[in-house]
Amino acid sequence: MTIHQLINERVQAALAAAGAPDAPAVVQPASKPEFGDYQANGVMGAAKALKTNPRALAEKVVAALDLAGIADKVEIAGPGFINIHLAPEYLARRSEAALKDDKLGIAPVKPLRVMVEYSSPNLAKEMHVGHLRSSIIGDALARVMEYVGHDVVRANHVGDWGTQFGMLVAYLVETSHAGDADLQLSDLETFYRNAKIRFDESEDFANRARDYVVKLQGGDEEVLKLWRRFVDVSLKHCEDVYEKLNVGLKREHVRGESSYNDDLPVIVRELRAAGLLTESDGAQVVFLEEFRTQEDQPMGVIVQKKDGGFIYTTTDIGAVRYRHRELKLDRVIYVVDARQSQHFAQMFTICRKAGFAPEGMSLEHVGFGVMMGDDGKPFKTRSGGTVKLIELLHEAEERAYALVSEKNPDLPEAQKHEIANAVGIGAVKYADLSKNRMSDYIFNWDTMLAFEGNTAPYLQYAYTRVQSVFRKAEDYDASAKIVITEPAEKQLAAALAQFEDTLNAVVEGCYPHYLSQYLYHIATLFSRFYEACPILKSEGEVRASRLQLAALTARTLRTGLDLLGIKVLESM
Repeated sequence: MTIHQLINERVQAALAAAGAPDAPAVVQPASKPEFGDYQANGVMGAAKALKTNPRALAEKVVAALDLAGIADKVEIAGPGFINIHLAPEYLARRSEAALKDDKLGIAPVKPLRVMVEYSSPNLAKEMHVGHLRSSIIGDALARVMEYVGHDVVRANHVGDWGTQFGMLVAYLVETSHAGDADLQLSDLETFYRNAKIRFDESEDFANRARDYVVKLQGGDEEVLKLWRRFVDVSLKHCEDVYEKLNVGLKREHVRGESSYNDDLPVIVRELRAAGLLTESDGAQVVFLEEFRTQEDQPMGVIVQKKDGGFIYTTTDIGAVRYRHRELKLDRVIYVVDARQSQHFAQMFTICRKAGFAPEGMSLEHVGFGVMMGDDGKPFKTRSGGTVKLIELLHEAEERAYALVSEKNPDLPEAQKHEIANAVGIGAVKYADLSKNRMSDYIFNWDTMLAFEGNTAPYLQYAYTRVQSVFRKAEDYDASAKIVITEPAEKQLAAALAQFEDTLNAVVEGCYPHYLSQYLYHIATLFSRFYEACPILKSEGEVRASRLQLAALTARTLRTGLDLLGIKVLESM
């Protein structure tokens, strides 16, 4: 049980004993050290409900509160807030237990089968900066959920189907006759652009492209063979990006829109059988009372166009149906741009009504804001074009390499490049993951690569700083007792004990910035501890104890950064 859960349970019992059995404890970490380590703020609401004096109720709660061996001081502040000061001995024992545990004291959870769908690029195009947030937010969520013990299924729902592939196949056939198809395919962006120009300019080419769409959807083997070339080249490009970005998506996690193609007519039949379909202007539509138009009419969601074709909503419905019936998932998390919120809300509603997703299966759209340039507009190249993601990552490494070379010109080249990779890519990821995912944010190289403030380089340096202590310490008793006597020691130990609570909050709300803020807090507290409590100059039990706290700090920073997909270095 985490400290938060333990205190919450005890305060809840004390509220019940004081005559408020249904009142929430409202326990949270204290906002300032002078207010203790935790505050229980539930008395105010309970007193209002009971129409009694909050201070008097707080006194009854404190009298009934059993925190023996956990807190060494409990006090009432203001009109009825309860401040809880944890006992140093209790924190010392928890710290020792965390050090001995492979998972830093994280208790195993009741495992759920959780899918995280993220990245999901459209194939036959190169990944651009618009794919960054989904890729790294989704990967962080998958890592954290896996770490706490859930059975995680990663899903890359790529766009590998649709009318654009007819156009691309037609252009591939045309360029193959000219003998330069392979050369052109090496640059997917240019190939797509040239195919689109041909489609717009030539009616004959456009008709051939439409014919290829029909053949593709009909299962023509020759056309499917050409289509597979696009898929393979595109996925290889994506894999290069994921490797550079340190994102854990592999080929086996890909299940594209094409996977559900054969199910789409069946889905329409099942929606009709459930009484959900209405024909409107020749299209098959689900009208939802829960969503209203400006004229206050039920909003219609098309699942089959009047020409018989399907749209991505139909494919998404098919994916939910498959994930319930075949994968038996408990929770499905879609990490997709916040602007798609209505699409997901409507699609989830249809799936519930049709019985494709039972009530016990959680469907969640985890939205996010936009990455902006210095001009406050969506991030673009100087000429206004789309920024390729791989080029952004290369630039991050180049800028980090220049910084490293400036600070440590004598380092071997291989080490400079290793540091540049960890720092450059880490900086880009952390700049995003340290923000509330629902916020838009300004992309700024100077800010994200700074070694001061809430940045990846600062946290990576904090980790190497701890490691340098152990290189100098040499003799180190990894089983030494922890003894907490100084305020800086206690603050650091109390924060380290909140690691599990932090991860639980990330799992529950799908906000990676909770973990980022926590790691920055740990690094800041370690810096204060390092200044206030000499480690290597201390002697005997004090030295050994402080080294143990430093060891737990290093493991927590390393583990936390790894859960964000950010590399650490032993020295910088």
